[in-house]
Amino acid sequence: MADVAVIGAGVAGIQAALDLADHGVHVHLIEREPTIGGHMAQLDKTFPTNDCSMCILSPKMADVMRHPGITVHTCTEVERVEGERGKFRVTLRTNPRYIVEEECDGCGSCTQCCPVEVYNRFDAGIGVRKAIYKPHGQAMPDIVIKDAEHCIECGLCYDVCERGAIKKEDEAKVFEIGVASIVVATGYRTYDPSEKPQLGYPSIPDVITSIEFERMINASGPTGGRVKRLSDGATPREVVFIQCVGSRDNRNGRPWCSGTCCMAAVKHALLIREKYPSTRVIICYIDLRAYGKGYEEYYQRAEQQGVIFLRGVPAEISMGRTGMRLQVENTETGEVQVLEPELVVLSVGQAPREDAAGIARMLGIEADEHGYMPPADTKLGPVLTIRPGIYVAGTVSAPRDIPDCVALGQAAAMQAFLDAIAEE
Repeated sequence: MADVAVIGAGVAGIQAALDLADHGVHVHLIEREPTIGGHMAQLDKTFPTNDCSMCILSPKMADVMRHPGITVHTCTEVERVEGERGKFRVTLRTNPRYIVEEECDGCGSCTQCCPVEVYNRFDAGIGVRKAIYKPHGQAMPDIVIKDAEHCIECGLCYDVCERGAIKKEDEAKVFEIGVASIVVATGYRTYDPSEKPQLGYPSIPDVITSIEFERMINASGPTGGRVKRLSDGATPREVVFIQCVGSRDNRNGRPWCSGTCCMAAVKHALLIREKYPSTRVIICYIDLRAYGKGYEEYYQRAEQQGVIFLRGVPAEISMGRTGMRLQVENTETGEVQVLEPELVVLSVGQAPREDAAGIARMLGIEADEHGYMPPADTKLGPVLTIRPGIYVAGTVSAPRDIPDCVALGQAAAMQAFLDAIAEE
C-alpha cells in the first residue's frame, strides 16, 4: 500500500493522519512549526460545551506521536511537488532545530537557565519565551528547539544538559518522499487589527485581540488564567467585545464571515461572567451567527448570565481623560450609546496564510482571489481539487470551526485512502 502525505498538523491534519494510519496507510505528517496541534492548542475551552481544548486535542497528539503508521516531520516545509496521483514525489526541507532529537527528553533544564527572553508567538505576545524553549507545556514532540536568531551562545544550556542533546551547529536537511496522494491542511492566520488604526491596536495597551484574550484566560497561559488590563494589571470592571474585525469587510476586500468569532466571543463572555460575576460584559455585533448544533442555546445561556448584546459596531476607539471611549449606534433602537470599557477585545477573523497562494501554485491547484483553496466542484465533494490526488481539509478552503475541520479531515483521508489502496 502506498504512502500518503498530510501537510499541516492542526486538528484537521491530525484527524486525517489518524484515520489513514488506522486503515493501514503509512502517513507522512508534515508540520512547519516545532510542535503539532495548530491553533487549537492555543485555546482554553471549546464552544458550545466549554470542554477543555487540550483535553480533546492532547490525546490525539499523543496517538499521532506513538502510532507506528505515522512519521511526523516537524520544522519541515514542502519545497516541491512533482508527479501525478499514485506517484507524487514531494521534496521536503527540515529546518535546523539545533537539538539531537533522540537524546532530548524535554526536561526543560536548558530553558530554565537561558537568560534570553523574546516575544512568544504561541502566547500571542502576552507572554515571553526563552531562546531555547518548548512552544508550550504539552508540545509534541516533547523536545526543545533552539532559536539561533536570538541565542547569545552564553553556553549555559550546553553545561546543564546532561545528555549533550544541544548542538552548536546544525543544518537544514532536504529529502524526497514518494506518496500516492496529498492532503493539504495548512490552516489559517488571524487578521492583524493594526491595519485598522482607528481601533487603537496596538497603541492602546488595553485593546487586545481575541487570541490574546484566549491566552490570557487560559489557566496554563502567561497570566495563569487571570483577566487583567495590560496597562496596570487591574481586573477590568467592564469588557467590550467588538465583532467582525477583519471579516465581512467588503471595502477592504474581506467579504467573508469567519464563522467562529460570534461563538468565541460568547464563550469568552461566559468565562468572564463565571470568574468575575461583577464585571460587565458587552458584545457589539453586526449579526449574531449561531449556526451550529447547540450554538443558539449557548447564546441564550450567555444572555441569561447577564451578557449584554448590543447590535452595532463602533467605528473608533478614542482615549479620553478617564480612559477608553466608544460610541455605538444601537441599530435596533437608533440610540447612540457611549461606552467606557476598561478592556476591549477585538474578535479578529480568520484569513488564508500569507503563503497560501504560493502553496497552491506549488501544488498545481487553484486559489481564489483571497488565497483560499476551494474545492473544484462542491457537487463532487468539499475536498476534491482540480489536480487528482490532492485534497483540501480544514480552513484552507474556507473559515471553519473545529467540528467542521475534523469532518473535512476525515473526508479527505478517505479520498486519499482510495488512492493508496489503488497502488497495491
